[in-house]
Amino acid sequence: MAVVGCLGDVVFSASREMVRTLDKFKWSGSARYTTHQRHGGNALTEFVGLDTDKVSFTITLSANLGVDPMAEAKKLWAYMRDGETLPLTLGEHAYGRYRWSILSLSFSTLAFDKEGNLFTVQVDVSMQEYLRG
Repeated sequence: MAVVGCLGDVVFSASREMVRTLDKFKWSGSARYTTHQRHGGNALTEFVGLDTDKVSFTITLSANLGVDPMAEAKKLWAYMRDGETLPLTLGEHAYGRYRWSILSLSFSTLAFDKEGNLFTVQVDVSMQEYLRG
C-alpha cells in the first residue's frame, strides 16, 4: 500500500484493495494591511500581520474502491462538529505551522447502491490553519 498522506487518522492511500486519495489540493494565505489617512498627503499603508492559511481539496469515497463512504463521511462530520484540530501531512511534508480545523464539508452524491445506501460520494473539504495560542 502506498500512503500518500493523512488528515488526523484519515489516511490517504492507494493499494489493490482500497483507494482513498485527494484531488484539487489548494493552499492559500493572505496578509493584512491597514491604511492610515493623512491630512493633506498620501495615505500610509502598514502591514499588520498574516491571516491564517486555508486549505481545500476534494476526496472521492467509493465502495467500488474499497472504502465505506458513509463511515468516512461520519468521521469527517464528527471532526468538524467537534471542532477537532488535525495534523495534515502529504508525502514527507507536514502542512501548516501546527494543525487544521475543518471549516466546511460539502458532499456530492455520485451513486447509491441497489438498497439506497451511499456508494460513491465526492467530498469538498475546506480547512483553516489552527495555531497555538
